Amino acid sequence: MLRTQNPVRHSLSLLALSAAIAIGLSTTAHTQGPPGGEMPPTIVEAARPKVEAVSETLSAVGTLRADEAITVRPELAGRVEAVLFEEGQKVAKGAPLFRLDASLVQADVAEAEANAANSGRELKRAQDLAGRKLIAPADVDTKRAQSKVDEAKLASSRTRLGKTDLRAPFAGTAGLRKVSPGEYVNIGDALVDLVATDTLKLDFSLPEVYLGRFRPGQKIAVSIDAQRDRQDTRPNVFSEGEVYAVAPQVDLATRSVTLRARVPNADGKLFPGQFARVSLVLGSRENALLVPEQALWPQGGKQNVYIIKDGKAELVEVTTGQRKPGLVEIISGIGADDEVISAGQMKIGPGAKVQVQGAKPAAQQPAAPAH
Repeated sequence: MLRTQNPVRHSLSLLALSAAIAIGLSTTAHTQGPPGGEMPPTIVEAARPKVEAVSETLSAVGTLRADEAITVRPELAGRVEAVLFEEGQKVAKGAPLFRLDASLVQADVAEAEANAANSGRELKRAQDLAGRKLIAPADVDTKRAQSKVDEAKLASSRTRLGKTDLRAPFAGTAGLRKVSPGEYVNIGDALVDLVATDTLKLDFSLPEVYLGRFRPGQKIAVSIDAQRDRQDTRPNVFSEGEVYAVAPQVDLATRSVTLRARVPNADGKLFPGQFARVSLVLGSRENALLVPEQALWPQGGKQNVYIIKDGKAELVEVTTGQRKPGLVEIISGIGADDEVISAGQMKIGPGAKVQVQGAKPAAQQPAAPAH
């Protein structure tokens, strides 16, 4: 005999089944993400390039040299009669430095003066006699030649007398003297160094590939590690100079070109012989595009960056230029309005959907109601 099913229990069973189906559909929709089963966009960091002025510079290490530097040496042998300067003293051009004993040279000058005077008188007498036809013209020529010889000897002795006073050929700083008063010196002996340091020369070398871009008048920045503050590990920029000469040939050993610049040194803080760091400005660009260094994505020897287009990552090859701390210039490949991904590239590939961190996700279309 068949039992009749309870209507109330049957209704409760149908309600329970409907609830279970609804919960299952809700859970499936929650785990699958966006409609259609697509993965959610990857969160990345991105920004537009900075537009700034950049300078194209080359760096090198150079050596400072004195603008002028000589070792004072005598042209005559003799005894040092007097030292006329203080060691380390600045001296003007033409200032006396040493005086040698000139007694013997002065005697030679006196003898030459007497001979020249006597030759002059004899020449004048011969000319008078020749005018009265008392001597031959050849005798006058002999007297004239002898007079010129004696005058030349007088000029030579006076020149030698002048060389007993040794003077500064240019303004500079006297070094440490190597002789004392009363000491006998020979021709060519070193007496003292004279160095001009108000302006210094700076020699430095750069690769020959830039040879066509070097020219006189280019500016340089000079820093000296030896003058750096002990509390600061960065080199200080001490001065700015200007290139005034470029070597006319390339060094065959290093394939580099030597440039020479002048560096002001009125305060005397720089010294000849010091090493100096040099930055040479080759040119500048006013509206350069700069992106973070971490935005670069190298592949196969090429530089690329990811940009965002229509919500997707696009890999673009770029040409890089100058670098600043943390930034790199992009010469070609992107524009100023492109959004460049700077973090999160490891999680994406070309065509991947991306979302900039902090940006609101795009509004989704409402799902069609289920029947």
